[in-house]
Amino acid sequence: MDATNTADLENELRERDAAWSRAAHDRAPVEEVTDYWTDDAVVLPAGMPPVSGKDAIRAYVESSYAIPGFAISWTAERVEVSDDGTMGWILGTNLVELTAEDGTEIRQEGRVVTTWRRDSGTWRCTIDIWNSQ
Repeated sequence: MDATNTADLENELRERDAAWSRAAHDRAPVEEVTDYWTDDAVVLPAGMPPVSGKDAIRAYVESSYAIPGFAISWTAERVEVSDDGTMGWILGTNLVELTAEDGTEIRQEGRVVTTWRRDSGTWRCTIDIWNSQ
């Protein structure tokens, strides 16, 4: 793949990731948010056990939406695509906000790494991991 095509695919992946962040932050319907993951994706939330597969991820998103004051957003800082254009990875930062039981607002900034696979022309996340800074 030539450098122009790689750059185009990196921009496409960056835009898809940004759209996903907006959807998650705006609390889009669960099915819309989970569509960004592959069926066999693994989510590795900070301090929690792995969440594997679309059904488990769907339940994870639903439970996150149920947390008072929950919001999540992230920003890609580095986007790369494999030479053959089928895989990609993103390094970035995220922000998780929620309200504690005592009413205290909590803001957790972190770092994020995601891997992506391009299936039938659509980028979908295969591994999603983050931690606190």
